[in-house]
Amino acid sequence: MTTAPFFSPDTATVAASRIAEFARRQGIAPDDYAALYRWSVTDLEGFWGAVWEYFDIDADTPYDQVLAEERMPGARWFPGATLNYAHHALRNLVDDAAAILALDETGSCYEVTGRRLRAQVASVAATLRDLGVGKGDRVVGYLPNTPHAIVAFLAAASLGAVWSVCGQDYAPKAAADRFAQLEPTVLIAADGYLFNGTTHDRRDATLELAHALPTLKATVLVEHVGLPGLGPNYPSLVLSWEDASTRTEELACTAVPFDHPLWVVFSSGTTGLPKGIVHGHGGVVVEHLKTLGLHSDLGPGDRLLWYTTTHWMMWNLVASTLLTGATTCTYDGSPAPFAKFDVLWELAARHRVTVFGTSPQYLLGMAKFGIDPSVHDLSSIRVVGCTGSALPASAYPWVRDHVGDHVLLASISGGTDIVSGFAGSAPNTPVWAGELSAPHLGVALAAYDTEGFPVIDQVGELVVTRPMPSMPLSFWNDPDGTRYRDAYFSSYPGIWRHGDWITVTSHGSVIIHGRSDSTLNRNGVRLGSADIHDVVERLPEIAEALVIGAEEPDGGYWMPLFVVPAAGVELDDALRDRIRDAIRAGASPRHVPDEILEAPGIPHTRTGKKLEVPVKRLLQGAPVDQVVNPATVDAPEFIDYFAGLGAARRKDRATE
Repeated sequence: MTTAPFFSPDTATVAASRIAEFARRQGIAPDDYAALYRWSVTDLEGFWGAVWEYFDIDADTPYDQVLAEERMPGARWFPGATLNYAHHALRNLVDDAAAILALDETGSCYEVTGRRLRAQVASVAATLRDLGVGKGDRVVGYLPNTPHAIVAFLAAASLGAVWSVCGQDYAPKAAADRFAQLEPTVLIAADGYLFNGTTHDRRDATLELAHALPTLKATVLVEHVGLPGLGPNYPSLVLSWEDASTRTEELACTAVPFDHPLWVVFSSGTTGLPKGIVHGHGGVVVEHLKTLGLHSDLGPGDRLLWYTTTHWMMWNLVASTLLTGATTCTYDGSPAPFAKFDVLWELAARHRVTVFGTSPQYLLGMAKFGIDPSVHDLSSIRVVGCTGSALPASAYPWVRDHVGDHVLLASISGGTDIVSGFAGSAPNTPVWAGELSAPHLGVALAAYDTEGFPVIDQVGELVVTRPMPSMPLSFWNDPDGTRYRDAYFSSYPGIWRHGDWITVTSHGSVIIHGRSDSTLNRNGVRLGSADIHDVVERLPEIAEALVIGAEEPDGGYWMPLFVVPAAGVELDDALRDRIRDAIRAGASPRHVPDEILEAPGIPHTRTGKKLEVPVKRLLQGAPVDQVVNPATVDAPEFIDYFAGLGAARRKDRATE
């Protein structure tokens, strides 16, 4: 923890930003983020009412009150207001300017203008209406990250229907585990997708998925990679995307209450069926305008390129970029294909992207393998956003040196649960390496100790003490709210507990230490697993690492480190010594692992998060079916490895 900022925004950049204009309207100095933040969490009605006014929310009927009832869960925001998300996403687009740039790993691009986007949404909405889709019905997408997904989503939203989507790298069973809960009326699926130079045919997968969704009336097939039809055994009516999206129709968006369901996003679902998290039209509109318009400074003339898949919550923000009037970029393919590792940077330069979004793993990989983005003209990039896990301090100088010293490196932490961020940066915040600049506006964030009191400069549980408009309306199929309350409010009644360990520093920043249920707690001294991973994965000999702290039945504590060596590297005693020395010097001498073991690979969720807690439970002896659903894992064979290791340890202990 340091008090010297790594980066401070220049005065001109601050003065020209949207957050500065917003602050001035409230009588707050444009460079005083701390004062703006304090107001935003002490006067919720004043702040969210000001967001509504600043972004000129176009409600069909006005609201009676900003916050009629403050409680968690169950806060009542903007009662009386009716509006529609799709209307707000389409209202600021310029007819002949790019609304969406469709990019892929080959470097190709096509443009969807504002006029074309409106026309396609109107056409698909009319097709859905003809298929019987209306307010509250469900439309689901089995789609890669292309404009088709955004068009389909906006068409469903315009009717007041409920949307859900996942990428086609999900197996049919994993997709069905999500979609079958929703009892959808229409499935919109692509014939396949592109990844790392390979075209993946997903027609058979779509057929299998459709058979698992008995409520389907029809499927709309997107010929994305040019493969013919779905065959004669398809269980529902099949329409082509070409026919569905080229009708001449007028778009009429259905006004719905502020808290009418917009979409269902699903938890990672590592155990049991994934939880369906329901968000509303109004909550998403105001939250995403705040996040994208104020924190990311997006507006007309800007362009956002954020690498994501459709089943990660960042896709929802990619779509919501349209709310600000900015151009959004979709991207189909690998973030670093073998043919051209730096294709995302090349595309960002060619298309004059202003906000570039990625993950820590991507930035660290670029640095480790010597990729230099500065060979491209990246002068248009103002912000590099980074989320998915904690961004280590070592990445900050690399971004400055290889992307530009003018760039705001905005490390962000949030969640699918609120489909937004808890903490990050803004154009008027300094940046400390390895830290998130500040809690986001309107997020009453704190770190709680074990007694439930807020602490500063100490590790505690991430909590939110006052409601946010984008907190879930409910979980799907949770009529009495029991699962919802148990997920967030069982530890501190009336207070949202997210499940992360954080430190709120005395200079206002936030440090993320990892999930609170995977924190290393050796002899009462806590350390985030991310702190170990950062140090070890900086070693050129190590491709990836996973550290686990497992409580044992006899009261002992076993802390192994699993590593995947880089290609051609042998994990010998000399390398183990270098790893221990690096941890001792760079993280903590109290958290040098008990063993360093070579693993065939590290399992992740399909959104790229290491499965720390499931691996810990497997090593403690829990059976696989109680720990993880293999269909939700990127490489299920690695689960088998850790399950086998846990079984072997149980057997050894039994014979001792």
